[in-house]
Amino acid sequence: ATVLLSPPSQILSNEEKRANFDRYGDAGESQGYSQHQHRQFHHFHEGFYFDESFFHFPFNSERRDTSDEKYLLHFSHYVNEIVPDSFKKPYLIKITSDWCFSCIHIEPVWKEVAQELEALGVGIGVVHAGYERRLAHHLGAHSTPSLLGLINGKITFFHNAVIRENLRQFVENLLPGNLVEKITDKNYVRFLSNWKKENKPHVLLFDHMPVVPLLYKLTAFAYRDYLSFGYVYVGLRGAEELSSQYNINVYTPTMMIFKEHIDRPADVVQARDMKKQLIDDFLSQNKFLMVARLTNQRLFQELCPVKKSHRQRKHCVVLLTGEGEKFAEAYEAFLTFAVANTKDTLKFVHIYNDRQPEFADALLMDDEKYRGKSAVVILERRNNAGKISYKTLEEAWQGSKEDNFILLDLLDQLRTDPGLLSSETVLADLNDELAPMFLIRWLYSTLDYILDCWDSLFHSNWREMMPLLSLLFSALFILFGTVIVQAFSDSSDARDSPASEKEETATKTEKNDTSFSKESNSRIPKKGFVEVTELTDINYNSNLVRLRPGHMNVVLILSNSTKTLLLQKFALEVYTFTGSSSLHFSFLSLDKHREWLEYLLEFAQDAAPIPNQYDKHFLERDYTGYVLALNGHKKYFCLFKPHRSGDEGGTLASGEDYDSSLHTEARGKSSCSPGSRSIKNKLHKLSFWMERLLEGSLQRFYIPSWPALD
Repeated sequence: ATVLLSPPSQILSNEEKRANFDRYGDAGESQGYSQHQHRQFHHFHEGFYFDESFFHFPFNSERRDTSDEKYLLHFSHYVNEIVPDSFKKPYLIKITSDWCFSCIHIEPVWKEVAQELEALGVGIGVVHAGYERRLAHHLGAHSTPSLLGLINGKITFFHNAVIRENLRQFVENLLPGNLVEKITDKNYVRFLSNWKKENKPHVLLFDHMPVVPLLYKLTAFAYRDYLSFGYVYVGLRGAEELSSQYNINVYTPTMMIFKEHIDRPADVVQARDMKKQLIDDFLSQNKFLMVARLTNQRLFQELCPVKKSHRQRKHCVVLLTGEGEKFAEAYEAFLTFAVANTKDTLKFVHIYNDRQPEFADALLMDDEKYRGKSAVVILERRNNAGKISYKTLEEAWQGSKEDNFILLDLLDQLRTDPGLLSSETVLADLNDELAPMFLIRWLYSTLDYILDCWDSLFHSNWREMMPLLSLLFSALFILFGTVIVQAFSDSSDARDSPASEKEETATKTEKNDTSFSKESNSRIPKKGFVEVTELTDINYNSNLVRLRPGHMNVVLILSNSTKTLLLQKFALEVYTFTGSSSLHFSFLSLDKHREWLEYLLEFAQDAAPIPNQYDKHFLERDYTGYVLALNGHKKYFCLFKPHRSGDEGGTLASGEDYDSSLHTEARGKSSCSPGSRSIKNKLHKLSFWMERLLEGSLQRFYIPSWPALD
């Protein structure tokens, strides 16, 4: 059956209401989604349910809830205003979008909590992911609805049921834990006495609540740079002395500010319902001590602002003094004078000369009459670059009645004659005396980073974690794959090279050189060979300069006349090592690349003396038979010296001096032509040298870079 409902007459008489009724089914008087719009779901076909009020959901922007519009954030507004403001108050931000059923479900709780927290001083923000995708991506929100907190520029996501208590606790957990100190009869004197060390007034809130109110914590966070906060639970047994001393009404919340005198408060406010506006007005008027100490440039600029007009002139009366009992009397007299002469146009401050020496020297100019004494200076800042006009009291400040009269007379003259400040100078920025040490700042930063990583590990969106997990598993796959392939490669090498070959090689000596050659020939497979390539300028980069890490190129030095004999002997000596995939074998023509070789040997610790024009045998040196193992990646080489008759140890000690033997060979070369046996003997014991090369026991000669092979 179909039921037709006619609109009321008052709707038909109004064109706007009638249009809304035709489009949305109502007159448009109740914008947004409300509780009475939840209706029962009706069965439709098999396993599918739909809501008869579906078209009443505020899914499009025209019907969006207007309560969120004042909280809408845009990217530039967030970056330029919200993030800097988060250092003064925390923000609770909601990420929402159209066509979001869950967003509608949490809307009643969100409205209630947003209004409540905003009244306490929490910033509220709403980001529409459909229109502000860049901001939503910047915040790391990949689904809607999402709730997050922002404090000190740091984002923290809410991962709990959306109810009032959880959201309040979430915001409270965003705040640092040391903002408010619990005060009792035992520690209140110590707490209030820290005004001198911290250079801040101290605030005490007396209330009958056992837990520190969230409003007070938020206030402490906002004013943490100016004030120190303590909380007294008046219902606690250990707070009777404190309450009676300051005559506290235990039934009314009371806030007191203490400055230089801890026996009496500088200001008091009482109210049965402490509102944020009342607290802000009270604290903003008491942000500084009566005679604050200038500990950094920011404080100096706030207490002594630059004049903007003639009517906004503000002067600072500065006491330049020292620390210790010696200067206590002068400081107390200056404090008494400041309390009696406080005005909106005057600020009384003091500074320690030893902690701010540049400031003191610029005003006192190292005058002898002020050395070891206190001095008073009246100054006015002219611009932000440090320029000031000032006048220094002619005599040192002792705090006597005469000093008080002189200073009071100068201040009276200053009201009518601004030209009294006749001296001018430029001040450097003040040192930050209370800044934490670098190590402490580094430890705090490291701790914050670890906590962020820990939180991200358990609560991060999987979409954010996928690139990191993919990179991690790829690295593990490559690592284990390399290990497995290397293990199989080593096992196959071991099967191809029998252990007997290594034993036979280790027992060879110079006496059975002939038998060694025969045994080596018998071990060569029918199709076995040693691939030896010539090292030229064409393949120089690929075979040496850009050689893969862990690979080495074993290069034989030869000449055109000795090429055939040396290559045959070289192949026999290195054949048993060709199974290693990390070794490459090459030969270098001495006739073409003598200069390249000479340059390399200069780094071999006197192995080849640096040539000079007086060495007549330089161009006659014979380097044939030398072998260099070149590591292209790590830029070092190992050197094999040719074997000579009567020299049993020369082939292994690559760093020995063989300059004399080179001269001997050079002189005898013209008269004695070496035979084939003597040429082959140059590579005798090369296999022993190769074994030591693989063991890593040979001396290494490092070079800064590989020279060009011309």
